[in-house]
Amino acid sequence: MKSTFFLPALLALVGGASAALNVTGSTCTVTPLESINGKEPDDTPQILDAFKQCGKNGKVVLTEGLFHIGQIMDLKDLQNVGVEIHGTLRWSSDIQYWLRNSIGVEYAQRSTAWRIGGQDISIRGFGKALFDGQGQLWYDENRGGSNQAGRPISLTLWHAKNVFIDGITWRQSQFWHTFVAYSENVTMTNLDMNSTSNSQWSTVNTDGTDTWNSKDVFIKNWTVTCGDDCIAVKGNSTNIRVSNVHCYESGCAVIGSIGNNPGNAPDYVQDVTFDNITCTHSSNAAWIKTYSGSGRVKNVTFSNIRAENVNQPIYVTSCIYTARGCDQSRLPIQDVRWINVTGTSRYNIASAIHCSASSPCSGFSFENVDITPLDGKSTPKYLCSNINGQSESGIPCTGTCPADWPQQLSGNR
Repeated sequence: MKSTFFLPALLALVGGASAALNVTGSTCTVTPLESINGKEPDDTPQILDAFKQCGKNGKVVLTEGLFHIGQIMDLKDLQNVGVEIHGTLRWSSDIQYWLRNSIGVEYAQRSTAWRIGGQDISIRGFGKALFDGQGQLWYDENRGGSNQAGRPISLTLWHAKNVFIDGITWRQSQFWHTFVAYSENVTMTNLDMNSTSNSQWSTVNTDGTDTWNSKDVFIKNWTVTCGDDCIAVKGNSTNIRVSNVHCYESGCAVIGSIGNNPGNAPDYVQDVTFDNITCTHSSNAAWIKTYSGSGRVKNVTFSNIRAENVNQPIYVTSCIYTARGCDQSRLPIQDVRWINVTGTSRYNIASAIHCSASSPCSGFSFENVDITPLDGKSTPKYLCSNINGQSESGIPCTGTCPADWPQQLSGNR
């Protein structure tokens, strides 16, 4: 057993402030440092020290109060640890530091501010934990750009197994709120995310979460307001279950993007369920986006989806963003079900599905899909191209869907 002690060396960080880390046995309790002469402290060193001492077969407790995070946190080897967060973590406004130092996570040159890996990890926020990314600084600095190098994801699970995350609120995330990569058996429940710009510059890429190269991921009871995909299932994700999520101002429930890897490496997505999802004032609701690469999408269910003023609720494309190689794609999309998808579309397009002529979609089905245009008088259109077995699918195709059909519309078509 470890003895109880304090770390006076930490006092050097903030002059005369009281010690911030108390270790009792296998429990490390961190208290936020106080500001000195109006200067913000940096709580990162004592947080990292807490994980160093108690991150294996122990507990790390962040008390109530405001923790200033001025450095990256890379914690890749946690084992059997319980983390309690009772206060606020606020990432610093030093954009240049983060651009230079954020941690690379392989996918599309993305990077992160906090990376967690290991096994048997629980992180509980009790509805009190708040992650403040000071995102408005990033939205303004980014000026509407797509994927700024070094702009950090808030929290990444990396080669993590048996993880439970619950009861955390995000406000103004720097980039994606969460990323699940090379991980398995991950459960994330009761999370609240909101990233909204108050300037002329949109948030851009503040996804709620993205899964990649991961399996057995369970997401439940989320509320997300963001400027991009709410829940996105990316390449090589298997057995993903999402339920009871309300997405605002987002891309809502999506497979993709996939099929755009270096060397044309394949992306496989299989066994995914979205159930009881509400999409409010969003771009899309239940949709699939691929590039004309290689891989496969198979066995996806969108059930009990409620669309509220959604631009184009159901959308499938084999050439997202580029409109190139749409009919040459060899990435098949198979066995996709839309069940009890109801609500309102912003315009008169309820569904637009364009599958590759070289690899037509198969096993598609609609069951109780009832989408009404918001104006209350237009007739909803269901556009389809290259669907094998369409006549038995329940999809009421009213016209063909061109290869370059856009993800978002600006009016009735």
